[in-house]
Amino acid sequence: METFDAKKTAAEIIEWIRAYFDENGKGCAAVVGISGGKDSSVVAALCARALGADRVWGVLLPRGEQWDIGVSRDLADFLGIRRREIDIEKCADSVLAAMREGGLEPDAQAAVNVPARVRMLVLYAAATTVGGRVANTCNLSEDWVGYSTKFGDSAGDFSPLSRLTVTEVKVLGRELGLPARFVDKTPEDGLTGRSDEDNLGFSYDVLDRYIREGICEDAKAKGRIDELRRRNLHKLAPMPCYEPDAATRQAQ
Repeated sequence: METFDAKKTAAEIIEWIRAYFDENGKGCAAVVGISGGKDSSVVAALCARALGADRVWGVLLPRGEQWDIGVSRDLADFLGIRRREIDIEKCADSVLAAMREGGLEPDAQAAVNVPARVRMLVLYAAATTVGGRVANTCNLSEDWVGYSTKFGDSAGDFSPLSRLTVTEVKVLGRELGLPARFVDKTPEDGLTGRSDEDNLGFSYDVLDRYIREGICEDAKAKGRIDELRRRNLHKLAPMPCYEPDAATRQAQ
């Protein structure tokens, strides 16, 4: 297996971000939803390196009281980026309440997905307000098994980490000089009170090895990974569109 070159990768992503903004928003800011975890921390650090800290907005999106919100604040302060904090609790709760009033009781999955989609709505509203582009913070490991919300955290205008595994993102974060508290913080969704690995049923180490080497010695974990991959590929694919055939178009 090829060794991951974090220094080379960091330099390439930084140049890629600069090129993206030169073509798609010269002078615009990067808008990053900051959770305090490794992905948003690394994306914010890359954007700050690429564009300058003054062109990065870190948007914190707690749902009411968030026990680890201090980590997110510290990350923004460490990088020297602009920081805004917007509580999504009332907005998310009002959507769920409106569904109930309309006679449709949200199921458990909807209760998780609505706040994630509200967060993305706020990020795009912030981007419009400050003149920015929204950074996607998903990584390859999450995308592989669909551990994201469609039109929620899976959305964005540019995605620096979607071809890197969790293991590689951590190495990249250390290469960028991020303190361990931002790189090694236990990943969680901030909505269910459970860690990513609790929700998935296997560790990222197991998943990353399967992705990069095709090896998974735990048959149960392999079966779950394969099933999650199959069920969630629609999140990565463009929306299917009906295409009239040539004969139909000529008849019109």
